[in-house]
Amino acid sequence: MATTPNFLDNALAELLDEQARLTLDDLARSCCMAPGWVIERLEAGLLHGEQAGGHWQFTSATVVRARRLARLESTFDADPELAALTADLIEEVSALRQRLHQLEARLGLMP
Repeated sequence: MATTPNFLDNALAELLDEQARLTLDDLARSCCMAPGWVIERLEAGLLHGEQAGGHWQFTSATVVRARRLARLESTFDADPELAALTADLIEEVSALRQRLHQLEARLGLMP
């Protein structure tokens, strides 16, 4: 089913504490990649994090995006920029669907 990976990513994001901050090693481990892979995507602007005290920190939203990038790159042998563009589109469609469902609920419409 096409919605399963998106559902799993959304479920992961909800399970993770939005206030929690992950380290570079934590993020790399969460998407089964090396820390160097994360650094390359940070330098290219494909992932975002914060540096505090010389150490990187990441939110749960970054975990979801990093896992999506890793999956797209490995499954389709996509270069990082193409994977990021695809992830951007997936995230945009997900946000639009969520807004549509909220609007339908507000108007009392059944999908």
